[in-house]
Amino acid sequence: MALESAEGDYVTIKALEDGVTIIGLTRGRQTKFHHTEKLDKGEIMIAQFTENTSAMKIRGKAKILTKHGDIESE
Repeated sequence: MALESAEGDYVTIKALEDGVTIIGLTRGRQTKFHHTEKLDKGEIMIAQFTENTSAMKIRGKAKILTKHGDIESE
């Protein structure tokens, strides 16, 4: 997938339990954590991939909705 097509994509994350952690990871030569959010059960976060954010790591039970489909983390 080209960078241009990944940038701007949104994902919606819904916490299915308290304490779900969302970690944004940087792009470039070295991947680093650059942002962390905590969600409690029922909270929703809408996140966007940008020129700085290339990946997201989700810890805890959550439902993730993307244009490519839905998935649940455990």
